[in-house]
Amino acid sequence: MTIRISDDAAALACGADAVAEAFAKAGRTAERVSSWGMHWLEPLVEVDGIGYGPVMPDRVGDILAGRADDLRIGAVAEHPFIKSQQRLTFARFGKTRPLSLDDYAATGGWKGLERARALGADDTIAEVLASGLRGRGGAGFPAGIKWRTVADAPGPRKFIVCNADEGDSGTFADRMVMEGDPFMLIEGLAIAGLAVGAGKAYVYIRSEYPHAIAKMEAAAALASPIIAPFEVEIRTGAGAYVCGEETSLLNSLEGKRGEVRAKPPLPAHEGLFGCPTVINNVLTLAAVPFVLAEGAKAYADYGMGRSRGTMPVQLAGNIRHGGLYEIAFGITLGALVNEIGGGTASGRPVRAVQVGGPLGAYVPVSQFDLPFDYEAFAAADGLIGHGGIVVFDDSVDMARQARFAMQFCAVESCGKCTPCRIGAVRGVETIDRLMAGGRTRGAVENLPQIHNAPRRKRAAEDEVALLRDLCETMKFGSLCALGGFTPYPVLSALNHFPEDFVVESAAEGNAA
Repeated sequence: MTIRISDDAAALACGADAVAEAFAKAGRTAERVSSWGMHWLEPLVEVDGIGYGPVMPDRVGDILAGRADDLRIGAVAEHPFIKSQQRLTFARFGKTRPLSLDDYAATGGWKGLERARALGADDTIAEVLASGLRGRGGAGFPAGIKWRTVADAPGPRKFIVCNADEGDSGTFADRMVMEGDPFMLIEGLAIAGLAVGAGKAYVYIRSEYPHAIAKMEAAAALASPIIAPFEVEIRTGAGAYVCGEETSLLNSLEGKRGEVRAKPPLPAHEGLFGCPTVINNVLTLAAVPFVLAEGAKAYADYGMGRSRGTMPVQLAGNIRHGGLYEIAFGITLGALVNEIGGGTASGRPVRAVQVGGPLGAYVPVSQFDLPFDYEAFAAADGLIGHGGIVVFDDSVDMARQARFAMQFCAVESCGKCTPCRIGAVRGVETIDRLMAGGRTRGAVENLPQIHNAPRRKRAAEDEVALLRDLCETMKFGSLCALGGFTPYPVLSALNHFPEDFVVESAAEGNAA
């Protein structure tokens, strides 16, 4: 009997260790593997391929005795949530032990690095370019172009930096990769180093990921003879959201204050310690071994338009089937939320989803036919970002969500540029006045309510105009995406849910 239980942080948070201990007390040893990504079923137990979940320790005896039909989900690999995916990056998940070199090699590991060594640097970059792989962490910049720029840049030393500062709400794919298949990321780093002539990589991991940090440190030590002379060093962040921005991250790595650098120069020309540097997200680098092992065409055959390959979509928030779902670009947002995700966990109607983290736009149900594609989202004033989808039901107050975006920016701003540092604070104040129902300027709590309806309407219109103007300034005047993207959730909430922003006074309500 083969028993498998994930040691992913999400499974641990749900009590997976206690379930494994219960099996041990019953005389059975559970093999700790990576997560299938079906988080709503954690702790998920797999017995000879048959899944049970969510399992509590007191049900272990029932599983062993064959009395747990109420928890049985059938063959895990055949579950609709898994079988309908197109897993390229997450192909090993649920099947292999994260720190087993034998498991990794037996499932195609290191083939991409072997082929890259055979091809050489120029042809390796050409392969990445032909695959259409784009950055999976933000604006979707073509990875091959970035690699070519660094390869062509003069300099005695070059670096690879992996941005693993996964701070967006509703995202967890980077963490899953580092905890569940760390050798895949290390292989991607080694291929990137070979391609651009870099001898060392730094993986910058957020401090809130202790399990990922431990796994990556162990994996880097185990893989060092295989990737030598290339080196991988793990660094831990200090909790600043802005350090997810590439130049802030570089400053943090150098021991400086984590604040944005003005561009140019670009990091590809003058990055870490003043040297040409490739900065890629975890998911970007994790896709590289498949591209090299199977060929550019095999990867580019998936997707639509300029969005090639697959995207590990992370379903979170008020959703029935939360978890990781890897699929080719082109699937609609509605299919992801309603068909794959099963709608809301609360059972209430979906009102909006936020795609792309706390700086992503709020998308209403009327736009659920939007294909998951970089260009389609950009045309709709949205962004895919890291692929996180956070679902809200019809009880959400969208004005409060817009206020949170401005408040988040104010708290997390590095303070270097005025539009972000001051603009976000003024944004909170403006939304507060708007939500108060058209109060005049000043400290909201110290001012009387305007009960005259025409004056209230004019005041509200003035605040809306001011908020839009402020968003325009932040969008085009900020040094980085923190201030530049904050307007996306604010304006999308204002445009699609205007009824949430103006509060009628008690006097008007009684008069009505």
